[in-house]
Amino acid sequence: MRKLFGTDGVRGTANSWPMTAEMALKIGAAAGRHFRGDGRNGHRVVIGKDTRLSGYMFENALTAGLTSTGMNVLLLGPVPTPAVGLLTTSMRADMGIMISASHNPHEDNGIKFFGPDGFKLSDAAEAEIEEMVAGPMSPSPAGEIGRARRIDDGRFRYAERVKSTFPSGMRLDGLKVVIDCAHGAAHRVAPEVLWELGADVVEVGTDPDGLNINRDCGSTSTGAASKAILESGADVGICLDGDADRVMILDETGEVADGDQLMALFAARWAEQQRLRDGTLVATVMSNLGLERYLQGQGLRLERTRVGDRYVVEAMRKGGWNLGGEQSGHIVMTDYATTGDGLLAGLQYLAAMVETGQPASALAKTFDRVPQLLQNVRYDPALDPLTSEAVKKAIASAEAEMGEGGRVLIRKSGTEPLVRVMAECEDEALLTQVVEGIVAEVQAASAPA
Repeated sequence: MRKLFGTDGVRGTANSWPMTAEMALKIGAAAGRHFRGDGRNGHRVVIGKDTRLSGYMFENALTAGLTSTGMNVLLLGPVPTPAVGLLTTSMRADMGIMISASHNPHEDNGIKFFGPDGFKLSDAAEAEIEEMVAGPMSPSPAGEIGRARRIDDGRFRYAERVKSTFPSGMRLDGLKVVIDCAHGAAHRVAPEVLWELGADVVEVGTDPDGLNINRDCGSTSTGAASKAILESGADVGICLDGDADRVMILDETGEVADGDQLMALFAARWAEQQRLRDGTLVATVMSNLGLERYLQGQGLRLERTRVGDRYVVEAMRKGGWNLGGEQSGHIVMTDYATTGDGLLAGLQYLAAMVETGQPASALAKTFDRVPQLLQNVRYDPALDPLTSEAVKKAIASAEAEMGEGGRVLIRKSGTEPLVRVMAECEDEALLTQVVEGIVAEVQAASAPA
């Protein structure tokens, strides 16, 4: 059973296990051994990061571990996660690494891996690296130690790629766009791209100080962007998270369209344009029942996966499908990118506004959501509340009460010590009752004896 890697790489509080400089060095050395093959001093790895203060520490530690095994390191500096996937392939690297804890607060950080094809590593590959971390280090001879160099134009290469996905000849003249970069990795590139395409740009969350990433801004805290829209009279808002791989769209009234609504819009448009492969959208078990019903009404199909954008991508690649994502705002378009890309998805939404001539509010609600309630319960990692008989009984009782008209989903977070309790049904009173009942039992099972 893997303990180091979660659903999206390694993640935790900086300077606490597993996110220590020592562990990052070991992870770098293990990843270098995993990818270096014949051991020649010619292998490359690109490393990007977001704006967290601890990113400097992990960047240096990973570089030390990687170069000790003969890997040559190309340092991109602060760039969005999708830029790492892109540049791993375009720079012919053997792997890519993104140092980020995504939407988490600055105290946390993480290490995400990409293979030479630009896609996130499989569970099997991560398990092999984890096994190597636990074993002895195997440094290269002194004459074969790798080198490290800074790559200054990484964000510009990414910007040009993202702009190339926008319809040729189309401009954003006349559109006022609020862009909230969560004081994160896209704080420079996202406003630049929008301005270059002709938008009147209102910036939010573009002044990182190493400690304010995701604080009261970004895709998980849209209030600041909503306020900016109302105060500036903007037409639309794009809210990214700290590493810019997820997005929330706000309409001209400040209302939020989540990932489910965006996927519904894109799926319908792509199907109409005969671009949606096999009439299939890929999403996780967290996506709303309303999305599934809407797609069925359009003659389309929803393929569900476990939670995690890389599981969405794995299903897309296996099935040959080209559109997928998560309710949380990861939108994956494999025609353009190897992972979720918040800026790219935002541009596709703006293109829909320009092409249809409709306001953001007309596109933001593609389907009626089935009432959904999600509550998170923090637990002691030494305990496993989901093994409690009382919890199992509460879940079974909830499923029986809701019947075929609803569903219950209970799972552990792959990035934090949280149990996520989610349910959906048309009866909101019943919905609240069953969720609160399960939460109470999970809390009781999580309490120290």
